[in-house]
Amino acid sequence: MIKFFLMVNKQGQTRLSRYYEHVEINKRTMLEAEVIKNCLSRSKDECSFIEYKDFKLVYRQYAALFIVVGIDQTENEMAVYELIHNFVEVLDKYFSRVVSETLNLL
Repeated sequence: MIKFFLMVNKQGQTRLSRYYEHVEINKRTMLEAEVIKNCLSRSKDECSFIEYKDFKLVYRQYAALFIVVGIDQTENEMAVYELIHNFVEVLDKYFSRVVSETLNLL
């Protein structure tokens, strides 16, 4: 099950956050800071799946944008990885040229 969905820029600023389980506001801030730090510190050669506390992080980088999804231990990482890509493709269709440059990098 998906626990949260984050869109973050390279500077570590959260651009979009959506939680599917209740998390208190002050804990959200701490969680986002730790998750962003973990994802931004990794190189492009490393795997896009991270075991973090009691859940997994699946992230994908598109130019200056990171999309991070927190999932439980039973969820399929590759399915979520593909979901992220499909989400970005939908954004590209809906907002023409907003992320098209990003998709060309792939």
